[in-house]
Amino acid sequence: MSCRTFDPHPGPIDRARGTIKRAAAEVVQWTWDGVVELGAIGPRTRKGRRFGAFGAGSVICFPPTTIFNERYIRIGAGTMIGPHVSLSVGMVPGQQMPADPVVTIGDRCLIGKGSGIVGHLSIVIDDDVWTGHHVYITDQNHAYEDVTVPISRQSQPERAVKIGAGSWLGHGAVVLPGATIGRHVAVAAGSVVTGELPDFCVAAGSPARPIRQWDGSGWPRT
Repeated sequence: MSCRTFDPHPGPIDRARGTIKRAAAEVVQWTWDGVVELGAIGPRTRKGRRFGAFGAGSVICFPPTTIFNERYIRIGAGTMIGPHVSLSVGMVPGQQMPADPVVTIGDRCLIGKGSGIVGHLSIVIDDDVWTGHHVYITDQNHAYEDVTVPISRQSQPERAVKIGAGSWLGHGAVVLPGATIGRHVAVAAGSVVTGELPDFCVAAGSPARPIRQWDGSGWPRT
């Protein structure tokens, strides 16, 4: 809305301008909706066929951020990966990896907007895992022990990551190398998962720790 003083009785020129603006807005919105639909990556698109597997009914929403080495990535059926997501394997396009697949995302998953999944060894996300926005999952970290060498030039140790079926990762959660998240686990927003979380728990913190655990009849605090 313009910052000009509101005129309750606009003249014919102002009314014409308003009509043109509304029509232009409709065109822009219609065009953008078409771009989003046409830009989505699905199993039958050219880019979708580059993946190691891309299940029926799955989609990577437009626009993605970074996608490369798709041959090492397998996506199940009915999975939605939100816009502005990074989904990659290795450091550079064309890199040969020691394992195949490196990243596996199961059926009926939802990866939230702005999230990042970067694999080098093994990241397994089981069926029905959902995440909030801006979640980061990686199986590689930076070494720092040698103070004579910049951290960016030191080795990058890798440890497999596993996220169990039916789990939920809240907004901004970070899953680091070696993390194992059990089945039906709720990870609170902003948590950092570095170790093992058992099945049927609620976890929070940095590093994340169980704060509630299903005991067969309820969710008492641990």
